[in-house]
Amino acid sequence: MTTFKEIRGTAVQSVSSDPSNPETGQIWYNNSIGVLKGYQLGAASWAAGGNMGTARRGLAGAGSQTAGLGFGGLVGTTDQSATEEYDGSAWTAGGSLSTARRLPGGAGTQTVGLCFGGFNGTNTTATEEYDGSTWTAGGSLNTARRGLAGCGLQTAGLGFGGYATADSTATEEYNGSAWTAGGNMGTARYLIAGCGIQTAGLGFGGYINATTSNTNATEEYDGSAWTAGGNLNTARRGPAGAGTQTAGLCFGGAITAVTAATEEYNGTSWTNSTNLTTAVRISGGAGTQTAGLCFGGSDGADTAVTQEYTGAALAVKTITTSTS
Repeated sequence: MTTFKEIRGTAVQSVSSDPSNPETGQIWYNNSIGVLKGYQLGAASWAAGGNMGTARRGLAGAGSQTAGLGFGGLVGTTDQSATEEYDGSAWTAGGSLSTARRLPGGAGTQTVGLCFGGFNGTNTTATEEYDGSTWTAGGSLNTARRGLAGCGLQTAGLGFGGYATADSTATEEYNGSAWTAGGNMGTARYLIAGCGIQTAGLGFGGYINATTSNTNATEEYDGSAWTAGGNLNTARRGPAGAGTQTAGLCFGGAITAVTAATEEYNGTSWTNSTNLTTAVRISGGAGTQTAGLCFGGSDGADTAVTQEYTGAALAVKTITTSTS
């Protein structure tokens, strides 16, 4: 039988307390409590958070897992203006949008948020800025559309894709007061997700009306042009996103039926992660790859469900043995 020493080149150390800075893969015996331990990568997971006050689909999101912002959306057939703020455990009502809408883009933080585009009987160019309590009008988008993706900050926002009179490749950059044209996407699509910042954006998934098909295409933005990235493993429409261009997170959406599939992006390729607890589409998304937030959407009906993602992380684990 091969021993640990033969594999690692060192014997398992017997220590009276756990090392303060263990190395990845390190194993030791804690003789003060009689336990074998190791420093290992733990599994990613989704867990339930506090439900939203208003169950809805087609909303936008911004912020972080402990300071999230959800706004707009659709309840039944009624467009919504309601805004809610998340503190890591519960949602509370914030100031309402001036323009009720479904499928807008979102960016920014809980106290410095941005909402743009969407649909309220017709596609809209309306942009609104949030200060933590109220929304005020900002500069209008150049191209009215719905189902677009957003990322970045209130003073450096990015909006891309969506549906105008057809699927759109349009990209627009916001400077805190006005939108200007950026480089067009390579793939025109609707119900796309995104994450990142204005100079390092990531767009993925969506629906292509011309071919009536979902797409797994991923594109990376450098502040002026889009280039192809690694494809999603699961082509889907209406997913949500979080994170950055080199540490992205895609979750939910619809294939034919709604999906719980979650994937992580490393700047080159997507890898499958643990599924959402509740499969949803056109939900809100916020946070990072290691601390993501999914809220609202539809699981066949409008839902208020909130789900929190904890990415895989190194941690001290107790090692057990089995005789079976």
